[in-house]
Amino acid sequence: MMKKRNSMSPRAKFWTRLTVSALIMASLYTIAFAFTDLNMRKPDATFISILRRMFVDSWLNIETISEWIETGQLLGPLWNADVFADVPRYLSLMIETICIAFVGTLMGAVLAFPVAFFASNNMVGRFSFIGKNILSFIRAFPELVFAIIFVFAVGIGPFAGVLAIGINSIGMLGKLYSEVIESIDKSVLEALRSSGANQAQVIWYGVIPQIIPECLSYVIYRYEIDLRSSTVLGIVGAGGIGVPLMLYADNRNWEHVGMMLIIIILTITIVDYLSAYIRRRIV
Repeated sequence: MMKKRNSMSPRAKFWTRLTVSALIMASLYTIAFAFTDLNMRKPDATFISILRRMFVDSWLNIETISEWIETGQLLGPLWNADVFADVPRYLSLMIETICIAFVGTLMGAVLAFPVAFFASNNMVGRFSFIGKNILSFIRAFPELVFAIIFVFAVGIGPFAGVLAIGINSIGMLGKLYSEVIESIDKSVLEALRSSGANQAQVIWYGVIPQIIPECLSYVIYRYEIDLRSSTVLGIVGAGGIGVPLMLYADNRNWEHVGMMLIIIILTITIVDYLSAYIRRRIV
């Protein structure tokens, strides 16, 4: 008995799939708007006033400038002395944040190598799914969740931030490493094996030299991401500049928040330029 052929044309299939997808998306949007509270609440301060306090009042003493304009007499400093007095402390906390990100990225970059080899098809064959699942499991958790866990495990401080950054970096760098390993030139490995090299020698002389430049580029790029993340981890007590940032934001002390944000933005911008230059030279 002959099977009945599907009489639906490709054009009809396309419109059917498009209609079903549109209905699903419309249903999801309807549910999202139905269960989301979109009522406007009167804020304590306007957005413009908060921006002015963060990025103008953090630098300048507006009252002194106004009196100077009105009376012609300079009765005090033009800058915000209270905020500038804390700048050295903020800079030291920013350096601590940079160190947290560096040590965490370095730990993740080193520990990701064995997991990446175990997740590569051309290294372990069909058993690579174990390594891939391990990396997927690690990537499923954001740094903030790891930071909360490690703050309870090892206490408040930079060490918890280093562990959170390091463990999370293993998941991402391990995935990138494994993709680089799977794309290497296999002819080099075959030449080494034909000359009598064992597996360890094949990896050391055939795999490592091919993957080092690209892997280093990924590590530097990952450091940029970890530096941004480490500024947030302090919110849960994992050290760095995030701790005072959270405290001043809770107290609506926007002048100090603005100064810390300026320091963070300048630092990340400098690191971005340096890392981009280094990546270009490596690759």
